[in-house]
Amino acid sequence: MKKDQLIVRRRTLIAGAAVLGAAGAAGTAHLLTSAPATLPAGGAPPAPGPQARRALKPSAYRLQPMTGYGPQRARPARALVRHEPFLRMSGRGRSMVLTFDDGPDPRYTPDILSTLREYDVRAMFFVCGEMAVDNKDLLREMADDGHVVGNHTWSHPLLTKLSRSAIHAEMERTCEVIDDTFGEPPAWFRAPYGAWNRAAFQLGAELGMEPLAWTVDTLDWTSPGARTIVGRVEKGAAPGVVVLSHDAGGDRSQSVRALRDYLPRLLDSGYHLTVPRRRYA
Repeated sequence: MKKDQLIVRRRTLIAGAAVLGAAGAAGTAHLLTSAPATLPAGGAPPAPGPQARRALKPSAYRLQPMTGYGPQRARPARALVRHEPFLRMSGRGRSMVLTFDDGPDPRYTPDILSTLREYDVRAMFFVCGEMAVDNKDLLREMADDGHVVGNHTWSHPLLTKLSRSAIHAEMERTCEVIDDTFGEPPAWFRAPYGAWNRAAFQLGAELGMEPLAWTVDTLDWTSPGARTIVGRVEKGAAPGVVVLSHDAGGDRSQSVRALRDYLPRLLDSGYHLTVPRRRYA
């Protein structure tokens, strides 16, 4: 092949690679922009969605089991530094997310896991490191059932009162416990008490985590009664809603009973109880 032909061919290959690279970047941008939508801090929860035309069996809305776990993945690249947490999730149809904070607690978490397993539903558990390190069997059970485990710091402190180094230590220690026991690093972080600051967002991003708050607060930590908890979940139910409950931090027997009541009702009403997914670079 002549020299001129070689030069032309090389330039053609380089131009093609550039086009493919641009297409890949566009695809990545689409994934990022299709992440959960945010609401202004302190915004009111959305109005409940329309009722289904007819009640269907829960099995019609169950999620398919997740695929098996392979080798541990490397820690994800640093996430985008945000200025406010996600309050709701984007998704198809009438999807909702159930989240449980402060555990795992051997008195209440097993019952919650059992109920979720009965209806083949996935949820998110924002665990505290000091609880997780003593209940690694429950973290493994969460992994086996396909739940998402997020970081809720080590000891549940008020982050706005801590130094930057102390916040980092609270996050990093919990990340290590989750990674070592659950089988993958946490992709989501929730600040205790919903108290966020600039350092929390920056350090969470450095550890590869996105900040997630909630749309509907059951206030179950006040022990209002299982019936009241059920009413708050059903009243706030709507597409994209993130529900906050607790499986530790006190007597959570009401939360356990409430889940047994509202979960099948949500499923019968046509809601998909799902979990968010992260795309790793």
